Amino acid sequence: MAEYRVAELARAAGSSVRNIRVYQERGLLSAPLRRGRAAIYTDAHLTRLRLVVNMLGRGYTFAQIAEMLAAWESGSSLADVLGLEESLAASWAQEEPKRVSAAELAGMFGTQLTPANIRRALDLQLLERDGTSFVAPSPRLLEAGAKLVELGVPLREAISLAGALQHEVDHVAGLLVGLVRQYVLDPKGPGWLPSGPELPYYVDLLRELRPLVNSALNAAVARSVNRVLPEVLGDRLETRRAD
Repeated sequence: MAEYRVAELARAAGSSVRNIRVYQERGLLSAPLRRGRAAIYTDAHLTRLRLVVNMLGRGYTFAQIAEMLAAWESGSSLADVLGLEESLAASWAQEEPKRVSAAELAGMFGTQLTPANIRRALDLQLLERDGTSFVAPSPRLLEAGAKLVELGVPLREAISLAGALQHEVDHVAGLLVGLVRQYVLDPKGPGWLPSGPELPYYVDLLRELRPLVNSALNAAVARSVNRVLPEVLGDRLETRRAD
């Protein structure tokens, strides 16, 4: 599982370091692991933090959230609770983040690797800072950008495209997952969390949902490419025929 420092955890969950401290003081978030003087958080912390942020956004108080989480956990075995949290936390990506140095990025993008382009990539989370180096959450997306630049596409345009692509995919994936939430989870009532004998079923549901969403998105992308790719040269071929 991934590991985070507190600032990285806050950024990944859309929260703040101060809020994380508050949630820990209220018992909503477990203490980090200790590695020497370093405080290390895991994907399980990230999942719990996102759950807390989501429930606060829905208007629940700290006390209500603590009560629901305690009731959920007391009605289930530790293994079941960890199984659900690990299913929620597990990465949907089939690739590992890659650490890249500034020199490696310069080798890929040359003089187009300007401070402005780096800031834009960081803002869109296409890159993350790691000391004096960077981390690419999706090495394949980074390689695709390098290929576009190699073909002659300006880096600023490739970065904007990656941001737009992520936005659109987030929207479509949200629609797919939203259907499951609307017809499977919401009928259980507000604030409901699976527990007891139901928990293994929902652990399996989450595990099955991942390949289902991936499969649907991959199929849609493949069909779109088949329709759109001929347009790359299609208009030029029509012009040539007219001549």
